[in-house]
Amino acid sequence: MSESTPGITILGLGPGDPAQLTRQAWDWLQQAPEIYLRTAQHPVVAGFPPQLKVHAFDEYYEKADKFEEVYAQIVERVLELGRRPQGVTYAVPGHPFVAEATGPEIARRAREEGLPVRVIEGLSFLEPVFSALGIDPFPRTALMDAFELGALHHPNFPPDSPALITQIYDTFSASAVKLVLNAVYPDEHPVRLVHAAGTTEQVVEDCKLFEIDRSPHIGLLTALYVPPLAADTSLEAFQEVVARLRAPDGCPWDMEQTHATLRKYLLEETYEALEALDAKDPAGLREELGDLMLQIVLHAQIGVEEGEFSMAEILQGINQKIVRRHPHVFGEMKITGVDGVLVNWQKLKEMEREENGVGDTKGMLDGVPIILPALSQSQEIQDRAARVGFDWPEISPVFAKVFEELEEVRSADTDVARIGELGDLLFAVVNLVRWYAVDAESALRAANQKFRRRFAYIEKRAREANRELTSMTLAEMDVWWDEAKALED
Repeated sequence: MSESTPGITILGLGPGDPAQLTRQAWDWLQQAPEIYLRTAQHPVVAGFPPQLKVHAFDEYYEKADKFEEVYAQIVERVLELGRRPQGVTYAVPGHPFVAEATGPEIARRAREEGLPVRVIEGLSFLEPVFSALGIDPFPRTALMDAFELGALHHPNFPPDSPALITQIYDTFSASAVKLVLNAVYPDEHPVRLVHAAGTTEQVVEDCKLFEIDRSPHIGLLTALYVPPLAADTSLEAFQEVVARLRAPDGCPWDMEQTHATLRKYLLEETYEALEALDAKDPAGLREELGDLMLQIVLHAQIGVEEGEFSMAEILQGINQKIVRRHPHVFGEMKITGVDGVLVNWQKLKEMEREENGVGDTKGMLDGVPIILPALSQSQEIQDRAARVGFDWPEISPVFAKVFEELEEVRSADTDVARIGELGDLLFAVVNLVRWYAVDAESALRAANQKFRRRFAYIEKRAREANRELTSMTLAEMDVWWDEAKALED
């Protein structure tokens, strides 16, 4: 295809230095009558052959609010030009298919229409960037776009892989990227900014992550290189560790485990994490969450080995569920307040049950796990019933119900009746706790811990006084109990 034949030629202008144009690109530019540029803001443009008539789409950027709109308009215009008898030459910075939204879409659409497409390769920005850094991107450097990354709340690549983040064109985009990276990387993490790679204006800056939006060199050709964290900081790395434990030459104990044998450890680690949470011990909680993660990854690995499911399927399932159940966050639905969220959540769960064919057979309370501790189970049951309006409109009847159940315990005349009334009393007290928006299990756990601390103080004082608790009166122990209370105030 030549410049006089129908169709579209997509040409790469290279990273910036005219000397880095390919021979093929230069030959094409010398014999082409006109060219359309995604942007004229590229150093090579100044060195174009004098006979070449240059058009640019820079005005599209000024009129649109989003880059997606700009790219869509450019694609449509280039396709329109490509339908002319003489076709069109469309040029982009770098390589037409590397970090370039318009090139692949134009080629796809043109081929669907039967328009001839020719791609003239260009040196991408990647080669001079990695030359400037003096590193090889293999085996697993993540390539990220600053616009995409800056719109997130958490990096979407593993931290044990290096990353190159492109299109950091101003301090605002640099700041947005920094905030996202801070979810994983410390402020002092060493990074490298590469400006205008492959041109005479090239600058490589070594700095800390917190400094990247302070660089005076940031411009249209700025990229950020983020070295990896330690090799054991990603979920993928941990999955490999667990898979190695389960391999034929792995650990005999881990190799023997099944979903069933690991059941008790999953429960134990959950309670240990709760204990660290109640103790307000961040370091302990971090460790216990790691132990809990081990159990989750072990079950996932067994699922892979048994052909049941994979970690990818686990993550995809929970991702889709959370997005589906939060249309007020990820969709267009408008919901006001926590109550509105909970009511809509329940409606969505009912719809899911119907779609899964269990809508008529499974009640809303059937989803409350029977294995939950009785106190937690009681509160969850009441919470779910309240979501559909089965609840008192104010707290006064809740208090009245507690006193009513207390009186029924007092008047019960058999052991069987008394057990039943005590259960009703506990259920009513849990409802009172729920009305105060307190977690009953946590409240009772805190009360247990408080009692243990105070009773331990009584034991300590008894040892100091060479007294046996069994020889003391309740009044004597109450004195030390009050001392323990005073020490906590």
